[in-house]
Amino acid sequence: MTRSAHRIYISILVAIVFITLVLLTWNGITYYRLNLEERVYNSDHALLRPSGTIGHGIGIAGSLFMIVGIASYMARKRYRYFSRLGLLKHWLEFHIFLCTLGPLLILFHTSYKFGGLVAVSFWSMVAVFLSGIIGRFIYIRIPRNIEGHELSLNEINGFRTNVAEIVRKNYNLDEESYNILTNSIKNKVSLYHKNPVVRYIKKHLEDHRSVKMVRDVLKSNKLPDAEIKKILALVKDDIRLNRRIEQLDTMQNLFKYWHVAHLPFAFVMLVIMVIHIGVTVLFGYRWIF
Repeated sequence: MTRSAHRIYISILVAIVFITLVLLTWNGITYYRLNLEERVYNSDHALLRPSGTIGHGIGIAGSLFMIVGIASYMARKRYRYFSRLGLLKHWLEFHIFLCTLGPLLILFHTSYKFGGLVAVSFWSMVAVFLSGIIGRFIYIRIPRNIEGHELSLNEINGFRTNVAEIVRKNYNLDEESYNILTNSIKNKVSLYHKNPVVRYIKKHLEDHRSVKMVRDVLKSNKLPDAEIKKILALVKDDIRLNRRIEQLDTMQNLFKYWHVAHLPFAFVMLVIMVIHIGVTVLFGYRWIF
């Protein structure tokens, strides 16, 4: 999948979720704002209540989306056969899409009213959804190859480019300019602070100063603006790589802890969902069948 095709793919998935949200809200906002006693007398009650034609249908669809989203992604990760069918990151994106659209439909299936055992499943679903957002943030902070597999520290260092050496070789930099470039790009160990927020702010400010310093050095050597832009892009790439390396251990540990929280909530949600579906069918609520 090309970069343009991937952007279109992601845009379509986002558009589907957004349009679904708008349509369901627009169609039922009057009904959902009523209390339980008033809903019985509303003309949309037979359609939008949890056992209604629309309410029950979107509940079935939402449940299927979540089951398919979880099962397909787990199968892609565990079974070698599925490794031939697309990149892991694309499967993850589709997993996120289904597990966002599914809970959205379930929310409207409940008509914003839920209690008892179903409430446990609902709030477990909310916890899974919110932890999924956090997990996605942590996931993208860990460098990965095109397949989506995590890179080792040695593999990450393999992406490093000696920008200062390249510039000195191609543009005949003097020794002083070369040293300034080298010092600007490398990690600043002296910036370490036990408070991660303070450390992040200090690092961000120092990186900004480093880029400005490199720009000044290049301009003092009278390099063309187009070449300066290219070199600064390489410098920024190296700085970002330094940040990734610095955060690697932290993000890897956070990702392990995240699984401990995410998976149990998903398990509880699925178990109670199965119980809920079984009880619903037992009492004769079979939708249009």
